[in-house]
Amino acid sequence: MSERRFNRDSEDDRGGVESSTIGVFRSAKVVKGGKNFAFEALVAAGDKQGNIGIGYGKAKEVPAAVEKATKDARRRMVKVSLTGGTIPHEVTGKFGASSIKLVPARPGTGIKAGRYVRPVLELVGIRDILTKAFGSTNKKNLSKAALAALQSLRTKEEIVESRGVEL
Repeated sequence: MSERRFNRDSEDDRGGVESSTIGVFRSAKVVKGGKNFAFEALVAAGDKQGNIGIGYGKAKEVPAAVEKATKDARRRMVKVSLTGGTIPHEVTGKFGASSIKLVPARPGTGIKAGRYVRPVLELVGIRDILTKAFGSTNKKNLSKAALAALQSLRTKEEIVESRGVEL
């Protein structure tokens, strides 16, 4: 009998796509009668087989913002090149003032990443990787920098095909 660990921030949905809330942010608009609060949510969605998306949603209530962000993440899903449980080569991704370096690791290493990058790497299907963040450690920018780095990955076969050469 297998016991499934329940994560409050992660939910399994139709089609094998899982989503995880990276962060919820509160913003306030000052009006004549006081402050109007709104919530923003950043969500990662992936199938753990090379597809990943990051979505952003805003609403007056937290559940509505998370729902909008989840829909946005599914709409923006992209395919990422992986080799086994890690990435094919070292890569750096930038977004805004944040940059992140992703380094392939040997099997058994696990995901060595911060709390804003980890959900992105887990949901894409990576099991072994090392990361280092540089510059700003803004939640939104770090997550998007990780996605940018993953999108720039290329396997040996893809490079050979694009250049039209043989190895």
